[in-house]
Amino acid sequence: MRLATLLAAIPDVFHPQLLAGVNGNNDPVIRGITYDSRTVAQGSLFVALRGSAVDGHRYLEQAAALGAVAFLVEEAPQKATSIPLIRVADTRRVLAYLANAFYGMPSRELTLIGVTGTNGKTSTTYLVESILKAAKQKAGIIGTIEIRYADQRQRTLNTTPESLDLQRTLRSMLDRKVQAVAMEVSSHGTQTGRVNGCVFQIAAITNLTQDHLDFHGTMQEYCASKRLLFSQHLAKTGTAVINSDDPSAEAFLSAARETGAHILRVSRDAKSSAEIRLESACVALHGTQARIHTPIGVLDVTLPLIGDFNLENTLIAVGIGVALGISSSTIAQGIRECPQVPGRVEHVVLEGSPAPTVLVDYAHTPDAIDKLLRTVRPLTSGKLITVFGCGGDRDRSKRPLMAEAVARWSDRAIVTNDNPRTEDPDKILADIVVGLGDLARVEVDDFAKREKVYVTIPDRRSAIQLAITSAGPQDTVLLAGKGHEDYQILGHERLPFDDRREALRALRLRSTP
Repeated sequence: MRLATLLAAIPDVFHPQLLAGVNGNNDPVIRGITYDSRTVAQGSLFVALRGSAVDGHRYLEQAAALGAVAFLVEEAPQKATSIPLIRVADTRRVLAYLANAFYGMPSRELTLIGVTGTNGKTSTTYLVESILKAAKQKAGIIGTIEIRYADQRQRTLNTTPESLDLQRTLRSMLDRKVQAVAMEVSSHGTQTGRVNGCVFQIAAITNLTQDHLDFHGTMQEYCASKRLLFSQHLAKTGTAVINSDDPSAEAFLSAARETGAHILRVSRDAKSSAEIRLESACVALHGTQARIHTPIGVLDVTLPLIGDFNLENTLIAVGIGVALGISSSTIAQGIRECPQVPGRVEHVVLEGSPAPTVLVDYAHTPDAIDKLLRTVRPLTSGKLITVFGCGGDRDRSKRPLMAEAVARWSDRAIVTNDNPRTEDPDKILADIVVGLGDLARVEVDDFAKREKVYVTIPDRRSAIQLAITSAGPQDTVLLAGKGHEDYQILGHERLPFDDRREALRALRLRSTP
């Protein structure tokens, strides 16, 4: 694609300015786009992005030496260049439009399903993928855990990939005959423009509770970022699936109405006027039975995922299935066949010896951990022991709120490190314990002897070991916060660490005579 043709995809609102000309004699063929100078090849357009640690503007000369034939920048380099140079106010947002054009606008050829919300995005997309597979559709998934389609599986760093990586992935999905994609859309993804250029046939919102205020500042701004999925990226012929029980529902309903999209509301209230509503449910540690009213008839579903909160995710997934025109029996089949979502109320089992029930979950917000513990509490015949921490360099205000939820439902708690990052771990732990007022602090040796107590153990491996080795066979141990993650971030290092592996290790120690 010629550079001039590619530049035509930039909306006028970004006011692109040519600092080095593009003309008949200097309109190179763009053979690739990259924002990483290490991957520049002959014919590349190099996009200089500003990151928290690295500024791409520092690598223009290196990119030119490797074969870059054009630059997209926010500021002109000090040295003059004959290479075409385009300046815009925000290279990250513009990159999305260039990537979309370069890869042939792939979202327009796919059924793109966007799921946003504070909690439940991953589980909902897994349910949707399973429904699509039951409907014999070739499906893909993009989200917090991985990108998965056809024979491809890729680990992800962000819930919503950088726009260039996203558009490349969507094109690759099309090339492998994928028909529909269930995609998690984060507030960062909409706010920073990663999904610019994408057209969603379905947009869904699970819920909105406190998270990411270190980035957005206020709940109003957080909501506004989520709302962009409905106001800017949902096709006019598309469908909005909205949890009408959530206090923020009206913000998303109004955005969908402004778009002109069809609306399907879901509710847990059997007496609600929502198009999709829960009539009854029975939740157990081995799964859930539910009866759901829909416009296409009543569904009796068996959900293998644990947790009362997964009923909300299921209602959203059912709404998406209805919006796609999938039959009620196929939707029920897809829900029944949904695999375990990694790190989402995942049961860790060591066969052959009596042991506590050990659950690993990604819950890392006040609402998520409260819902999780509220569900697990009545299903536990013995003591409920919670191991948790909070991430460093993130919203400090949610730390005592998470602790309050833990204290409300747990018999015993262990406060430990999550991902401290560059923040002092001791300060994080101090912020957390402020919210544990209903629990008494004890020494490690007394932890298993009393109820309504907590200990502080910074080393997460030791914390998990104490929780599991001190628990009885009737007890439940919940490891919250990291879920599927197989690393721990200490300082700037990402070190191997997996709660599930550590739980198995502790179970083996427990079973050793």
